[in-house]
Amino acid sequence: MPGKVLIFSAPSGSGKSTIVGHLLSLHPEIEFSVSATSRPPRGTEQDGVEYLFYSADTFRALVAEGKFVEFEEVYPDRFYGTLKSEVNRIWGKGRVIIFDVDVKGGVSLKKYFGESALSVFIQAPSVEELRKRLIARGTDPMDAIETRVAKAAEEMTYAPQFDKVLVNDDLSTALKEAETLVDNFLNN
Repeated sequence: MPGKVLIFSAPSGSGKSTIVGHLLSLHPEIEFSVSATSRPPRGTEQDGVEYLFYSADTFRALVAEGKFVEFEEVYPDRFYGTLKSEVNRIWGKGRVIIFDVDVKGGVSLKKYFGESALSVFIQAPSVEELRKRLIARGTDPMDAIETRVAKAAEEMTYAPQFDKVLVNDDLSTALKEAETLVDNFLNN
């Protein structure tokens, strides 16, 4: 593999996007890998910025063509995945890739990239805290929040499959710990 990879995974509401955004602000040599999804945009999300948005049928066609490094059907007809073209685009610039992906995607990416990757599982202090964070985010209806909370309990069982587990009970502490993990990985 021509470069290094940083993988950040967590249940929804654990703070992974906040941590990834912080790391991107500190490291110009790191570039965000835009994942593909078949879900509709939320809030002010834009195609090609937060995600590459496709219909479920188009996503399935891309899978059939072998265009993905990894993909998951996280919810029925709700696919998420990493396009090979996105990996090649970032490595073509000589940059380190950072992924902000669901838990199963994180495990798949670690298996694919092996020692070239640092995988970090971001964990909220509790499932109840996750519920509060998702409600405060204000982007999903309550039934979707309850579905995400139920899924989070199952996703937490994946933590041991990651290189590091980072508990985000205090954001400033979690940001400092993430900085240290990334600095150590990039400098070795």
